[in-house]
Amino acid sequence: MSTGTDTAAPDTTVPDGAAAADAAAPVAAFTTATTPAPPAQDARGSGRAARPAGPRDARDGRPARRRPLRSLGRRLRALAVRSAAVLALLAVWETAPRLGLADPTFLPPVSEVAAAWWELLGNGQLGRHTWASLVRSFGGFGIAVVVAVPLGLLIGWYRPVAALLGPLLEVFRNTAALALLPVFVLLLGIGETSKVSIVVYACVWPILLNTISAVGNADPTLVRLARSMDLSTPRLFQKVILPASVPAVFTGIRLAGAVSILVLVAAEMIGAKAGLGYLINASQFNFAIPQMYAGIVTISAIGVAFNQLLVTIERRLSTWRVPS
Repeated sequence: MSTGTDTAAPDTTVPDGAAAADAAAPVAAFTTATTPAPPAQDARGSGRAARPAGPRDARDGRPARRRPLRSLGRRLRALAVRSAAVLALLAVWETAPRLGLADPTFLPPVSEVAAAWWELLGNGQLGRHTWASLVRSFGGFGIAVVVAVPLGLLIGWYRPVAALLGPLLEVFRNTAALALLPVFVLLLGIGETSKVSIVVYACVWPILLNTISAVGNADPTLVRLARSMDLSTPRLFQKVILPASVPAVFTGIRLAGAVSILVLVAAEMIGAKAGLGYLINASQFNFAIPQMYAGIVTISAIGVAFNQLLVTIERRLSTWRVPS
Protein backbone atom coordinates (compact mmCIF):
# COMPACT_ATOMS: atom_id res chain seq x y z
CA MET A 1 0.00 0.00 0.00
CA SER A 2 1.50 3.33 -0.93
CA THR A 3 2.19 5.94 1.80
CA GLY A 4 1.82 8.86 -0.58
CA THR A 5 5.53 9.80 -0.52
CA ASP A 6 7.82 7.48 -2.48
CA THR A 7 11.47 7.28 -1.37
CA ALA A 8 13.86 7.47 -4.31
CA ALA A 9 16.11 4.42 -4.67
CA PRO A 10 19.91 5.01 -4.83
CA ASP A 11 21.56 5.09 -8.21
CA THR A 12 23.46 1.84 -8.68
CA THR A 13 24.43 2.30 -12.29
CA VAL A 14 28.09 1.85 -13.19
CA PRO A 15 29.76 5.19 -14.10
CA ASP A 16 31.09 5.54 -17.58
CA GLY A 17 34.79 5.62 -18.51
CA ALA A 18 35.45 9.33 -17.85
CA ALA A 19 33.82 9.21 -14.43
CA ALA A 20 35.81 6.10 -13.51
CA ALA A 21 39.05 7.82 -14.45
CA ASP A 22 38.19 10.84 -12.31
CA ALA A 23 37.39 8.62 -9.38
CA ALA A 24 40.65 6.64 -9.69
CA ALA A 25 42.92 9.70 -10.03
CA PRO A 26 43.40 10.35 -6.27
CA VAL A 27 44.21 6.70 -5.65
CA ALA A 28 46.78 6.64 -8.49
CA ALA A 29 48.41 9.82 -7.22
CA PHE A 30 48.73 8.40 -3.70
CA THR A 31 50.14 5.14 -5.04
CA THR A 32 52.72 6.95 -7.17
CA ALA A 33 53.79 9.15 -4.28
CA THR A 34 54.28 6.29 -1.83
CA THR A 35 55.76 3.63 -4.13
CA PRO A 36 59.58 3.80 -4.68
CA ALA A 37 60.72 4.21 -8.24
CA PRO A 38 62.28 1.19 -9.94
CA PRO A 39 66.05 1.24 -10.37
CA ALA A 40 67.30 2.96 -13.47
CA GLN A 41 68.65 0.64 -16.12
CA ASP A 42 72.02 1.13 -17.64
CA ALA A 43 72.60 1.38 -21.40
CA ARG A 44 72.60 -2.41 -21.77
CA GLY A 45 69.14 -2.73 -20.18
CA SER A 46 70.27 -5.27 -17.60
CA GLY A 47 68.09 -3.83 -14.87
CA ARG A 48 71.04 -3.07 -12.57
CA ALA A 49 71.11 0.28 -10.81
CA ALA A 50 73.22 2.86 -12.54
CA ARG A 51 76.23 4.03 -10.52
CA PRO A 52 76.06 7.66 -9.45
CA ALA A 53 78.39 10.00 -11.20
CA GLY A 54 81.49 10.83 -9.19
CA PRO A 55 82.62 14.34 -8.30
CA ARG A 56 83.92 16.31 -11.19
CA ASP A 57 86.56 18.96 -11.51
CA ALA A 58 84.94 22.37 -11.55
CA ARG A 59 87.46 23.64 -14.10
CA ASP A 60 87.03 21.20 -16.95
CA GLY A 61 84.22 18.84 -15.90
CA ARG A 62 86.51 15.79 -15.75
CA PRO A 63 86.26 13.26 -12.91
CA ALA A 64 88.11 14.29 -9.76
CA ARG A 65 90.07 11.02 -9.70
CA ARG A 66 92.16 12.35 -12.59
CA ARG A 67 93.54 15.15 -10.46
CA PRO A 68 96.35 13.03 -8.90
CA LEU A 69 97.44 11.99 -12.39
CA ARG A 70 97.67 15.59 -13.56
CA SER A 71 99.49 16.55 -10.36
CA LEU A 72 101.97 13.72 -10.87
CA GLY A 73 102.52 14.83 -14.46
CA ARG A 74 103.27 18.40 -13.35
CA ARG A 75 105.73 17.17 -10.74
CA LEU A 76 107.52 14.98 -13.26
CA ARG A 77 107.79 17.88 -15.69
CA ALA A 78 109.16 20.14 -12.96
CA LEU A 79 111.68 17.47 -11.97
CA ALA A 80 112.76 17.10 -15.58
CA VAL A 81 113.28 20.86 -15.91
CA ARG A 82 115.33 21.02 -12.71
CA SER A 83 117.43 18.02 -13.71
CA ALA A 84 118.11 19.11 -17.29
CA ALA A 85 121.17 21.22 -16.48
CA VAL A 86 122.69 18.54 -14.24
CA LEU A 87 122.15 15.84 -16.86
CA ALA A 88 123.70 18.09 -19.50
CA LEU A 89 126.75 18.63 -17.29
CA LEU A 90 127.14 14.89 -16.75
CA ALA A 91 126.83 14.27 -20.50
CA VAL A 92 129.55 16.85 -21.26
CA TRP A 93 131.72 15.41 -18.50
CA GLU A 94 131.40 11.93 -19.98
CA THR A 95 131.94 12.83 -23.62
CA ALA A 96 134.63 15.54 -23.38
CA PRO A 97 137.46 13.21 -22.23
CA ARG A 98 136.42 10.48 -24.65
CA LEU A 99 136.40 12.88 -27.62
CA GLY A 100 139.80 14.33 -26.72
CA LEU A 101 138.41 17.71 -25.67
CA ALA A 102 139.95 17.25 -22.21
CA ASP A 103 142.87 15.20 -20.92
CA PRO A 104 141.36 12.00 -19.44
CA THR A 105 144.34 11.76 -17.07
CA PHE A 106 143.26 14.89 -15.20
CA LEU A 107 139.53 14.79 -16.04
CA PRO A 108 138.40 11.15 -16.27
CA PRO A 109 134.91 10.39 -17.61
CA VAL A 110 132.11 10.47 -15.12
CA SER A 111 131.62 6.71 -15.54
CA GLU A 112 135.14 6.10 -14.16
CA VAL A 113 134.44 8.46 -11.29
CA ALA A 114 131.24 6.56 -10.53
CA ALA A 115 133.15 3.27 -10.54
CA ALA A 116 135.76 4.71 -8.16
CA TRP A 117 132.97 6.05 -5.91
CA TRP A 118 131.35 2.62 -5.79
CA GLU A 119 134.69 0.99 -4.98
CA LEU A 120 135.28 3.43 -2.10
CA LEU A 121 131.79 2.75 -0.83
CA GLY A 122 132.32 -1.00 -1.01
CA ASN A 123 135.61 -1.09 0.91
CA GLY A 124 134.26 1.22 3.63
CA GLN A 125 136.60 4.16 3.05
CA LEU A 126 133.89 6.50 1.79
CA GLY A 127 131.62 5.79 4.75
CA ARG A 128 134.41 6.31 7.28
CA HIS A 129 135.59 9.61 5.79
CA THR A 130 132.04 10.88 5.28
CA TRP A 131 131.06 10.11 8.88
CA ALA A 132 134.13 11.92 10.24
CA SER A 133 133.33 15.02 8.18
CA LEU A 134 129.63 15.03 9.08
CA VAL A 135 130.33 14.82 12.81
CA ARG A 136 132.70 17.78 12.66
CA SER A 137 130.59 19.84 10.29
CA PHE A 138 127.21 19.32 11.95
CA GLY A 139 128.72 19.67 15.42
CA GLY A 140 130.22 23.06 14.62
CA PHE A 141 127.12 24.14 12.72
CA GLY A 142 124.82 23.24 15.64
CA ILE A 143 126.97 25.15 18.13
CA ALA A 144 126.96 28.18 15.83
CA VAL A 145 123.16 28.15 15.57
CA VAL A 146 122.71 27.86 19.34
CA VAL A 147 125.10 30.76 19.95
CA ALA A 148 124.38 33.10 17.03
CA VAL A 149 120.57 33.17 16.99
CA PRO A 150 120.04 34.32 20.63
CA LEU A 151 122.99 36.72 20.37
CA GLY A 152 121.60 38.18 17.15
CA LEU A 153 118.18 38.67 18.75
CA LEU A 154 119.82 40.41 21.70
CA ILE A 155 121.96 42.71 19.59
CA GLY A 156 119.17 43.49 17.17
CA TRP A 157 116.67 44.36 19.90
CA TYR A 158 118.76 46.31 22.41
CA ARG A 159 120.49 49.29 20.83
CA PRO A 160 123.08 49.79 23.63
CA VAL A 161 124.33 46.23 23.09
CA ALA A 162 124.53 46.83 19.34
CA ALA A 163 126.48 50.06 19.87
CA LEU A 164 128.90 48.29 22.21
CA LEU A 165 129.56 45.17 20.09
CA GLY A 166 129.16 46.71 16.63
CA PRO A 167 132.82 47.68 16.03
CA LEU A 168 134.07 44.33 17.30
CA LEU A 169 131.69 42.48 15.01
CA GLU A 170 132.85 44.49 12.02
CA VAL A 171 136.45 43.53 12.71
CA PHE A 172 135.84 39.80 12.95
CA ARG A 173 133.25 39.52 10.19
CA ASN A 174 135.80 40.81 7.68
CA THR A 175 138.47 38.34 8.81
CA ALA A 176 138.32 35.15 6.75
CA ALA A 177 138.01 31.93 8.71
CA LEU A 178 140.73 30.18 6.71
CA ALA A 179 143.10 33.05 7.49
CA LEU A 180 142.70 32.24 11.18
CA LEU A 181 143.13 28.49 10.71
CA PRO A 182 146.85 28.53 11.68
CA VAL A 183 145.90 30.45 14.82
CA PHE A 184 143.30 27.84 15.76
CA VAL A 185 145.81 25.05 15.13
CA LEU A 186 148.48 26.76 17.28
CA LEU A 187 146.08 27.45 20.14
CA LEU A 188 143.97 24.27 20.05
CA GLY A 189 146.24 21.74 18.36
CA ILE A 190 145.61 19.62 15.28
CA GLY A 191 142.91 17.49 16.87
CA GLU A 192 139.15 17.66 16.62
CA THR A 193 138.82 20.79 18.73
CA SER A 194 140.51 23.07 16.22
CA LYS A 195 138.47 21.73 13.30
CA VAL A 196 135.13 22.11 15.09
CA SER A 197 136.14 25.56 16.35
CA ILE A 198 136.98 26.86 12.88
CA VAL A 199 133.60 25.62 11.65
CA VAL A 200 131.85 27.41 14.53
CA TYR A 201 133.71 30.62 13.77
CA ALA A 202 132.86 30.47 10.07
CA CYS A 203 129.17 29.67 10.64
CA VAL A 204 128.48 32.24 13.35
CA TRP A 205 128.74 35.31 11.13
CA PRO A 206 126.09 34.56 8.46
CA ILE A 207 123.59 33.53 11.13
CA LEU A 208 124.40 36.42 13.46
CA LEU A 209 124.27 39.16 10.83
CA ASN A 210 121.04 37.90 9.26
CA THR A 211 119.39 37.60 12.68
CA ILE A 212 120.37 41.17 13.61
CA SER A 213 118.99 42.41 10.29
CA ALA A 214 115.77 40.43 10.72
CA VAL A 215 115.06 41.90 14.15
CA GLY A 216 115.87 45.43 12.99
CA ASN A 217 113.56 45.09 9.98
CA ALA A 218 110.54 43.82 11.93
CA ASP A 219 107.32 45.63 11.02
CA PRO A 220 107.12 48.61 13.42
CA THR A 221 103.35 48.71 13.10
CA LEU A 222 103.06 45.19 14.48
CA VAL A 223 105.52 46.02 17.26
CA ARG A 224 103.53 49.09 18.30
CA LEU A 225 100.30 47.13 18.15
CA ALA A 226 101.77 44.42 20.37
CA ARG A 227 103.01 47.02 22.84
CA SER A 228 99.57 48.64 22.95
CA MET A 229 98.19 45.27 24.05
CA ASP A 230 100.58 45.29 27.04
CA LEU A 231 102.47 42.21 25.89
CA SER A 232 105.58 41.40 27.86
CA THR A 233 108.95 41.27 26.10
CA PRO A 234 109.06 37.43 25.96
CA ARG A 235 105.54 37.32 24.54
CA LEU A 236 106.41 40.08 22.07
CA PHE A 237 109.35 38.03 20.83
CA GLN A 238 107.22 34.90 20.62
CA LYS A 239 104.26 36.42 18.82
CA VAL A 240 105.81 39.12 16.61
CA ILE A 241 109.61 39.20 16.39
CA LEU A 242 110.38 35.50 15.96
CA PRO A 243 107.72 34.75 13.29
CA ALA A 244 108.73 37.82 11.30
CA SER A 245 112.44 36.92 11.58
CA VAL A 246 112.20 33.30 10.44
CA PRO A 247 112.84 33.88 6.68
CA ALA A 248 115.92 36.07 7.18
CA VAL A 249 117.30 33.89 9.97
CA PHE A 250 117.00 30.78 7.84
CA THR A 251 118.74 32.53 4.99
CA GLY A 252 121.73 32.94 7.29
CA ILE A 253 121.41 29.36 8.50
CA ARG A 254 121.44 28.03 4.94
CA LEU A 255 124.52 30.09 4.14
CA ALA A 256 126.17 28.78 7.28
CA GLY A 257 125.33 25.20 6.27
CA ALA A 258 127.25 25.60 3.03
CA VAL A 259 130.13 27.37 4.78
CA SER A 260 130.41 24.61 7.39
CA ILE A 261 131.21 22.01 4.75
CA LEU A 262 133.57 24.16 2.70
CA VAL A 263 135.63 25.36 5.66
CA LEU A 264 135.83 21.90 7.14
CA VAL A 265 137.18 20.40 3.93
CA ALA A 266 139.92 23.02 3.86
CA ALA A 267 140.73 22.33 7.53
CA GLU A 268 140.89 18.58 6.90
CA MET A 269 143.37 19.11 4.09
CA ILE A 270 145.86 20.67 6.50
CA GLY A 271 145.89 18.33 9.45
CA ALA A 272 143.61 15.29 9.60
CA LYS A 273 143.76 11.53 9.29
CA ALA A 274 140.13 11.08 8.25
CA GLY A 275 137.44 13.07 6.48
CA LEU A 276 136.47 13.96 2.94
CA GLY A 277 139.05 16.73 2.79
CA TYR A 278 141.73 14.25 3.79
CA LEU A 279 140.44 11.79 1.16
CA ILE A 280 140.62 14.42 -1.59
CA ASN A 281 144.09 15.57 -0.56
CA ALA A 282 145.50 12.05 -0.20
CA SER A 283 144.02 11.00 -3.57
CA GLN A 284 145.69 13.97 -5.23
CA PHE A 285 149.09 13.12 -3.73
CA ASN A 286 148.71 9.48 -4.79
CA PHE A 287 147.52 10.56 -8.26
CA ALA A 288 144.27 8.63 -7.77
CA ILE A 289 142.28 11.17 -9.77
CA PRO A 290 138.96 9.26 -9.99
CA GLN A 291 138.95 8.84 -6.20
CA MET A 292 139.63 12.56 -5.81
CA TYR A 293 136.62 13.44 -7.97
CA ALA A 294 134.53 10.88 -6.07
CA GLY A 295 135.24 12.77 -2.83
CA ILE A 296 134.35 16.09 -4.47
CA VAL A 297 131.04 14.70 -5.77
CA THR A 298 130.24 13.35 -2.32
CA ILE A 299 130.77 16.77 -0.77
CA SER A 300 128.49 18.36 -3.36
CA ALA A 301 125.76 15.78 -2.72
CA ILE A 302 125.96 16.35 1.04
CA GLY A 303 125.68 20.10 0.54
CA VAL A 304 122.62 19.81 -1.68
CA ALA A 305 120.88 17.39 0.70
CA PHE A 306 121.66 19.56 3.74
CA ASN A 307 120.34 22.68 2.02
CA GLN A 308 117.13 20.88 1.04
CA LEU A 309 116.65 19.77 4.64
CA LEU A 310 116.98 23.35 5.86
CA VAL A 311 114.51 24.54 3.21
CA THR A 312 111.98 21.95 4.39
CA ILE A 313 112.37 23.03 8.02
CA GLU A 314 111.97 26.67 7.02
CA ARG A 315 108.71 25.89 5.22
CA ARG A 316 107.39 24.08 8.28
CA LEU A 317 108.21 27.04 10.51
CA SER A 318 106.77 29.56 8.02
CA THR A 319 103.35 27.99 7.46
CA TRP A 320 101.72 31.15 8.81
CA ARG A 321 102.93 33.18 5.82
CA VAL A 322 100.42 33.90 3.06
CA PRO A 323 101.87 32.75 -0.29
CA SER A 324 102.32 35.58 -2.75
